[in-house]
Amino acid sequence: MAEGQRVPKKATARGEESGVKSARRAVEVIELLAAHGDWLTLGQVQSRLGVPRSSLHGLLRTLAEAGWVEEDARGRGFRLGVHALTSGTAYLDHDPAVPYATAALEQIRSECGFTAHLARRFGDQVVYLETRESRNSTMLVSRVGRTLPVYATALGKALLAELVDEEIEQLLPQQLQSLTEFTVSDRATLLESCAVIRRQGYASENQEGTLGVRCVAAVIPYRIPASDAISCSMPIDRVTDAQAKDVAQLVVRVTEELGRTLRINGIR
Repeated sequence: MAEGQRVPKKATARGEESGVKSARRAVEVIELLAAHGDWLTLGQVQSRLGVPRSSLHGLLRTLAEAGWVEEDARGRGFRLGVHALTSGTAYLDHDPAVPYATAALEQIRSECGFTAHLARRFGDQVVYLETRESRNSTMLVSRVGRTLPVYATALGKALLAELVDEEIEQLLPQQLQSLTEFTVSDRATLLESCAVIRRQGYASENQEGTLGVRCVAAVIPYRIPASDAISCSMPIDRVTDAQAKDVAQLVVRVTEELGRTLRINGIR
């Protein structure tokens, strides 16, 4: 091409569209591998995403070279790479609210002895950002980075209650899948629960997300609507309703103090 000659606009637009499409496919591959966990073959990835096999192979190799995807020794299986972990850790390291919230989790655990969690709403899911396990906990796998539906956790319901009913309806999936036999999967009942949460200032659930566990949660009031919440998980055989209510009041007190601290420090 001669010096100074312009690239036709249509050619530029096609190049931009191709770049966006490739980026979208890369994200879809990473999300698929993150959701699946085990090794997937090229054919399995292709069948799930509907991406042409030829372009998918090159994309997987590129992601593997960058550390986002890991290949098995034979080059036939693919799973999430270590760069996903380092990027997730960087997200937490660079969030100014997390150190303050972590101290709040430790305060809650110290005062009541139960496990405390910090989570953030992402669409119709809650993502666990930090956890302080009870000293009696038998958990062997960290919850950090894991997601659960907003409607099936006290954390999620506390954050849902920050929205008006119309926003909640738009946010929820068409069908509310039950995680346990106690999960609230009826939309009308869920909206009624949100109304109760707004009145009392905290959310509670009993075995809706995990059998044998009841939780209470309250939002951290430093954003409008709130994006983050803290919960406390308790074995159902170790607490009465009255004790669970006392823990809920503790969580409310700590989250209100945390919200004030974050606002004073200009963290939004």
